[in-house]
Amino acid sequence: MIKRKVILYISMSLDGYIATADDDLSWLSIVEAEGEDYGYADFNATVDTYIVGRKTYEKVLSLTGGEFPQAGQLDCYVITRKERKDENGVRFYNGEIGDLIRDLRTREGKHIYCDGGAEIVQLLMQEQLIDEYTISIIPIMLGDGKRLFKGATPPMQLEAISSKKYPSGLIQLHYQQKAS
Repeated sequence: MIKRKVILYISMSLDGYIATADDDLSWLSIVEAEGEDYGYADFNATVDTYIVGRKTYEKVLSLTGGEFPQAGQLDCYVITRKERKDENGVRFYNGEIGDLIRDLRTREGKHIYCDGGAEIVQLLMQEQLIDEYTISIIPIMLGDGKRLFKGATPPMQLEAISSKKYPSGLIQLHYQQKAS
């Protein structure tokens, strides 16, 4: 059995924001290019579980008319502070995130995809539970908004796996936790 990795796969502005202060994501469209998915389909083939925060979940629902596309493809967990009944193929989890990750890693399966938001990333980083980081840098400076990395995490050294520059100006960075 392979070790199930937790992989953060996310985009941010060059100055480190994942959304504007009012949760606008329209700036992500500046790198849209016909036929280009920036490796997403290949990445998606390596995962079968999806973890996301409640705010990000609700933002996706608002952008898709109430649909949560990941629920049709992956085992989905929405991390929330309040107890909530599961719905539409999504499980709501309000326990300790480290307990969830440790449990998921004991099960057979592919890797675990984390898509944010910043609070979930921070919680995972505090317990050093993210094995790999794939971060797509969008060529824009937002100046303000919601940061991907909020701080209050232990120092960690990462090892570069790859980087790739695309014609749109997007640069994708891929790191893994450095073996200790």
